[in-house]
Amino acid sequence: MERRRDGQVAKSPTAVLGELPAVVVLDRLPVPVLAIAEDGAIVFANEAFADMVGYSADALRELHFHQIFHTLPADESAVSVMRAHEELVVELLHRDGSIVRARMSKSALRRGSDPVALATFQDLTEQLWVDEL
Repeated sequence: MERRRDGQVAKSPTAVLGELPAVVVLDRLPVPVLAIAEDGAIVFANEAFADMVGYSADALRELHFHQIFHTLPADESAVSVMRAHEELVVELLHRDGSIVRARMSKSALRRGSDPVALATFQDLTEQLWVDEL
């Protein structure tokens, strides 16, 4: 064990990582991350996701699933809809009214009883726009 000058024992990298709250880690990721509750409430959005759709992270938490997901059904559980569209390109509504096309990952929360879906997104808007030309 390494001792610091102040007499405290230095923590291992694994210990430091283990002490970080998951929300802190998710918020710091440079990849867009979004968590949706079954009722469609946005329970978490990191800054990367907020930037992708033109909102602040705080403003996103005031919105609902159907206000962001442009073409997905709004009459089913938002968690079920997200799971049904995993690994597919989805259309998200940007704050300015434009469409952001992004590939949505599988939910990191995989149990059927999980009341939240948490996914990452890869913005494909520019790539798909160029491919269509």
